[in-house]
Amino acid sequence: MASLGFAQIKTRNPVAEFAQTGPKTCFLLRSSRVGFRVLASETTQKEPDLGVTVNGLHMPNPFVIGSGPPGTNYTVMKRAFDEGWGAVIAKTVSLDAAKVINVTPRYARLRAGANGSPKGQIIGWENIELISDRPLETMLKEFKQLKEEYPDRILIASIMEEYNKAAWEELIDRVEQTGVDAFEINFSCPHGMPERKMGAAVGQDCALLEEVCGWINAKATIPVWAKMTPNITDITQPSRVALSSGCEGIAAINTIMSVMGINLNTLRPEPCVEGYSTPGGYSSKAVHPIALAKVMNIAKMMKSEFNDNDYSLSGIGGVETGGDAAEFILLGANTVQVCTGVMMHGYGLVKKLCDELKDFMRSHNFSSIEDFRGASLEYFTTHTDLVTRQQEAIKQRKAIRKGLQSDKDWTGDGFVKETESMVSN
Repeated sequence: MASLGFAQIKTRNPVAEFAQTGPKTCFLLRSSRVGFRVLASETTQKEPDLGVTVNGLHMPNPFVIGSGPPGTNYTVMKRAFDEGWGAVIAKTVSLDAAKVINVTPRYARLRAGANGSPKGQIIGWENIELISDRPLETMLKEFKQLKEEYPDRILIASIMEEYNKAAWEELIDRVEQTGVDAFEINFSCPHGMPERKMGAAVGQDCALLEEVCGWINAKATIPVWAKMTPNITDITQPSRVALSSGCEGIAAINTIMSVMGINLNTLRPEPCVEGYSTPGGYSSKAVHPIALAKVMNIAKMMKSEFNDNDYSLSGIGGVETGGDAAEFILLGANTVQVCTGVMMHGYGLVKKLCDELKDFMRSHNFSSIEDFRGASLEYFTTHTDLVTRQQEAIKQRKAIRKGLQSDKDWTGDGFVKETESMVSN
């Protein structure tokens, strides 16, 4: 099917502003999606500003509650806003919650050192949890209540449906009526109901993804993010399809398909439900390097093939510190999502994240997120190019070590260094 351009299917409110820092002023006017890249002041340093504007939506900081248990009902989402999270993505909803039946236990942890040791640091987390099992009407009422109480805060609805155009259209229409600010489309849940073409079953099939994105973006009137699965060879392929089909942003990554482990006493897999288990989604600190690689690849694709200032990228995977978040932003992410980290450390984690990210920004004299967003992308290249670069560097070092070419090159001031340049050991 033909790809649907964003201009064909959505109406946007233009947002443009000027940014100014220090005596050396730099004015830049940008499109409505992304804020300004501002040169850090060379003489004075203001308090770092964590605020971001993404797809026309302003957030006080880039930290977003990722879809899952931390956004499962009104009480916890209200708590997230009160603690200061930049935005909240609710747990994924669908039309018929009666089909969703969860089991307990549904989580398993991996600890550093000997697995199973109660003293080891938690580095991995597996879940076999499904999407929201609460009635859609209940979730819709809570969305509406939250937007009434927090009209200036960003609430994003995560949605997922079966392979049915009418169902997608109905779900979008009903959720939009609550006043939510954007959609995140769950094309990436690795477990649950793939037999009904839901979750990763769509995200792993580019033809199917293009068709469903077309349905969604023809109906939606608010920004749409496509949440990508890492359980695929090349994550840039579905990301490219989603953007070409009208989505305004990409979120990556969802959890990685995994088996947490086998209990060597009982010989049963974890998490163990009545003696049995099923593969689930892996998250937490151990997935962070994998997530960085996926986000880097998506960001490079967006930069080379799209106007990356007109689209957004939300980084997800193992974020527990401000430094973790800074890495995603350095690779091009506009926002950073946290889900498992909140389950482990609580909603107050956002204060630590903000403080640590500000410390990083101060250390480099960055005044805004845009000062350093994507700054590290240019340092990724091919292995062939690495070889060429290193060979050239070796040649240059050898040239320096050769020392003086002629007696006329000796100088009185640099005599000792000139002598050393011709010593072999």
